[in-house]
Amino acid sequence: MRMKLLLDQNLSHKLLLFLEELYPGSSHVRLVKLSTASDEEVWTYAKKNNFTLVTQDSDFYDRSLLLGFPPKVIWIQSGNTSTLNINKLLLDSVEAIKEFESNKEIGCLELY
Repeated sequence: MRMKLLLDQNLSHKLLLFLEELYPGSSHVRLVKLSTASDEEVWTYAKKNNFTLVTQDSDFYDRSLLLGFPPKVIWIQSGNTSTLNINKLLLDSVEAIKEFESNKEIGCLELY
């Protein structure tokens, strides 16, 4: 199964345009009507629907430490940067993301 990404509210939905080919079926919390949902609701949705959460928010990292996975979390720690830079980071990290996807031991991937 290929990894599907669920982009958190703090990331632009426009990233989906660049990522669809690599991660078909990916979505954004806004598109699944979770833009004002709690972290718990987003977490539950991602888990039920086999998404990997992509966020700049440490709350999902903390939640993964407490609850384990799924869902897995990709935590982008690039600070306040443009959508283009985040897209580049995700595209440049394809190999690391593939390894993360297949690793049964790791629930969070930190990207810088």
